[in-house]
Amino acid sequence: MRGTIIYGPHDIRFEDRPDPVIVEPTDAIVRTVAACVCGSDLWRYRGIAEVAKPTPIGHEYVGIVEAVGSDVTTVKPGQFVVGGFLTSDNTCALCKVGAHANCLHGTGYDGCQAELIRVQNADGTLVATPELPDEAMIPNILALSDVMCTGWHAAISAGVKPGSTVVVVGDGAVGLSGVLAAAELGAERIIAMSRHEDRQRLALEFGATEIVAERGDVGVERVKELTSGIGADSVFECVGTHDSVEQALRSARPGGMVGWVGVPHVADLPQRHMFWKNVGLRGGPAPVRAYLDHLLDRVWNGQIQPGKVFDLTLPLDQVAEAYAAMDERRSIKAMLIP
Repeated sequence: MRGTIIYGPHDIRFEDRPDPVIVEPTDAIVRTVAACVCGSDLWRYRGIAEVAKPTPIGHEYVGIVEAVGSDVTTVKPGQFVVGGFLTSDNTCALCKVGAHANCLHGTGYDGCQAELIRVQNADGTLVATPELPDEAMIPNILALSDVMCTGWHAAISAGVKPGSTVVVVGDGAVGLSGVLAAAELGAERIIAMSRHEDRQRLALEFGATEIVAERGDVGVERVKELTSGIGADSVFECVGTHDSVEQALRSARPGGMVGWVGVPHVADLPQRHMFWKNVGLRGGPAPVRAYLDHLLDRVWNGQIQPGKVFDLTLPLDQVAEAYAAMDERRSIKAMLIP
């Protein structure tokens, strides 16, 4: 098969790799129908996170099951499936309380921007669609592999409920998915912080009621102007930098909650914006399997279309251009088709 390897900053290559095989009886092999580039992949692409050696990359996918191990019972060859960005057995003590991202037997992947993928813990990771989806449905299902479930996790972590006022910090695919999640959970007001017109338009389509283009002190003051001077009930942090975390904490009202899902690149937390305001902070990697059945049902029934975050589709062998387009903000999120 062929798959994507990152060699270092701005060095993405599509190369021949060995076909994955069943190693454990709980494994499955999936032939990729669609994959994509994640905003978190860009940390390594930009040189912010180290690439110690050439490494397969990618963790989002949908595809057709090609083979399963002898212990796999919930999926079978020929089914169309989606799995989360981490595998989980869905049976351990942590999975049972919804912490699938911290599964005691969980794993990552050996690169999903590839033609074939070995999925460990197949029974606890893969969810099959009721039937083969049509082509238009595929981006919506692919979004469930990470960004939509991560946006949903931000909303759950931040305690969104009907009538809430929400601020979303970050206008990438995760932040936009957070806007959609907040709307689905009944938020009355959703303030999307975005400086880019294409992302502002999609945020409004997903349910944002107001847009704040400013950042830093001015952005926080603008949020307070829109919230009677107190800040929002729930704030989503969908970037992971020190400035974005501080902006999220400062945008929350006293007693509010921040749902933090941006991969962190923060040396220290600005505790003065937490302790004295009774602002809570909760989040982390999304437990995709905990949300997958529910959100797949919403996608399948046409209630949500999270795949609208994909504004660029390229052949998988043009994966280097997909990275460049996202890095240069020419694309919100790039989908890759083998």
